[in-house]
Amino acid sequence: MSRYVFKLPDLGEGTVSAEIVGWRVQPGDVVAEEQVLVEVMTEKAAVEVPSPVTGKVVSTTGQPGDLVPVGSELIVFETGEGAAAADTAAARDRDAEAPPSSRAAAPARASGNGVEHSASVSAGAAALRGRVMTSPAIRRKAREAGIDLRTIQGSGPQGRILRQDLEAHAARSGAIAFPVRALHAPSAQGASAAIRPTRSTERPGATGATEEIKVIGVRRLIAQRMSESKRNIPHFAYVEEVDVTELESLRRHLNGRLEPDVPPLTYLPFLALALVRVIADFPQCNAHYDAERGVIIRHRAVHIGVATQTPEGLKVPVVRDAQSRSLWGLAAEMRRVTEAARTNRASREELTGSTLTMTSLGKLGGIASTPIINAPEVAIIGVNRAVERPVVVQGAIAVRRMMNLSSSFDHRFVDGYDAAAMIQALKELLEHPATIFMG
Repeated sequence: MSRYVFKLPDLGEGTVSAEIVGWRVQPGDVVAEEQVLVEVMTEKAAVEVPSPVTGKVVSTTGQPGDLVPVGSELIVFETGEGAAAADTAAARDRDAEAPPSSRAAAPARASGNGVEHSASVSAGAAALRGRVMTSPAIRRKAREAGIDLRTIQGSGPQGRILRQDLEAHAARSGAIAFPVRALHAPSAQGASAAIRPTRSTERPGATGATEEIKVIGVRRLIAQRMSESKRNIPHFAYVEEVDVTELESLRRHLNGRLEPDVPPLTYLPFLALALVRVIADFPQCNAHYDAERGVIIRHRAVHIGVATQTPEGLKVPVVRDAQSRSLWGLAAEMRRVTEAARTNRASREELTGSTLTMTSLGKLGGIASTPIINAPEVAIIGVNRAVERPVVVQGAIAVRRMMNLSSSFDHRFVDGYDAAAMIQALKELLEHPATIFMG
């Protein structure tokens, strides 16, 4: 009986280990090539790892929450007669997906007696000499994109064409490829929740039960990043109240002119546009701190992260090049990336690379908050709830719509004076919204 030992592959960007979030298969299951085996979490992303072969699962290594080093044994398959039925079905799928010109009779897969093959030596791959080696899913996507697989140099074992090979080729040729499956990049604010109840206990006579929840996956990463941010960054918090009466009037006027199917404007696009206007005078706030090199990297472009609550947890999709967008463009892009984040369709690029983050709890915004900086950024702006209340205006009491801006700055690189001056400049624009569109 032949066995295939699949080791945790290099997931890129210097990954040395990955945490198991959840197994999709169990020993005894028969799986097809490209079927998802396990979801793992690296420091950069959550990744669904597909099967490199068709076979029967003999054993798996690790439980949810365990860290597995790259290159260590992850799962063992039986690829001999015990998996013949599934293997035959997969072969039929491959031939059905392949172009007629590339179909050829492949010899039967060799099997040994108790011989183990590492992931880099595949008897099945050797049996497929003379034809392009890849999965049915990749063949289908290549055909849909009009890509000849024979023109692609595969980086997998024995020259096998992997998903990333097709994507790289498509990017170079301008063809439309499919996104990497289930690749989510958590920011410092987090990407998705992975809290799973592990045990519930109840003692006779006790007033209530307790539940133990193992902190794994992205929730562990959120906890780690939040702790690192608060521990390593001396936060300087600054709260300022803003009279948004005129802004609310403008917002309602613009919303009243929208088509029925167009979502209404919120305060965030106005805030983003105002941030773009003031950031030119405060470049130290649109920056990253590279701790390893001891360098502040100031960005000319303004890539605004929008903290977004989703069913999986807090994600920070990015509105890129906000300085090049209009109010309507900012609103549309915010809707697009936040919806992609909520529906788990955001790409890795859409969840990384922000230079300044905005966060809002909407109607739950409260009076003030102390947002945690989304490292490696050095500033974050928080929007609190807007309410009508009596205030003194030119010596008389008037009802005005007031809202607090809560901000945090990395005090190592942003002085308190500059932080306050930036928020005051932002306040000036928001209180006189016509000036947002000037200059």
